[in-house]
Amino acid sequence: MKKIGITGGIGVGKTYVSDILERLNYPVYNSDVMSKKLVNTNTELISIIKQDFGHDIYHNNLIQSSKLAALVFANPLMLNKLNSIVHPFVKKDFNIWCENQDSKLVFKEAAILFESNSNIGLDAVICVCANEEIRISRIQKRDNKNQEEIKLIISRQLRQEEKENLSDYKIINDGKSSLLLQIDKILRDLKKVSY
Repeated sequence: MKKIGITGGIGVGKTYVSDILERLNYPVYNSDVMSKKLVNTNTELISIIKQDFGHDIYHNNLIQSSKLAALVFANPLMLNKLNSIVHPFVKKDFNIWCENQDSKLVFKEAAILFESNSNIGLDAVICVCANEEIRISRIQKRDNKNQEEIKLIISRQLRQEEKENLSDYKIINDGKSSLLLQIDKILRDLKKVSY
């Protein structure tokens, strides 16, 4: 089994690429979705988060996302702390998920793949790319955020160029280039390359 990462900055279209792969019958693990699930279901993780961020971060056994976001996005040290707590649980969950797949190729979508060292143990990484103007426009439509909020989020992530340089493959998602053709080319290469 080859494990392939899918990454890129906010608004590049990682989930859109993942959706195409799923429609092509490839299993995709979405780290963001699963981390949100784990912080509400894994008792060991919940206990650690309460210990480090306070018991009132949970209400009726559900994490208060807006309260947590206000805490961590105002303080990069708190954000790093949260990531260092959650990511080992996501990594373990991904490994268990992989054991239950029978595909020769599986994919792991993660916005902060390199920042969290989640690329370690993967066979290759695909970076989805789009220029900042396109990204801002997409996020405004999707999340109803203003430009300043979006630029702050972008500034907190590893620069898009660095993600591209650290990756094995790039997919240009500019609304003009064919995603399907790019994905097909990468899939053909992944099937013939042995790592």
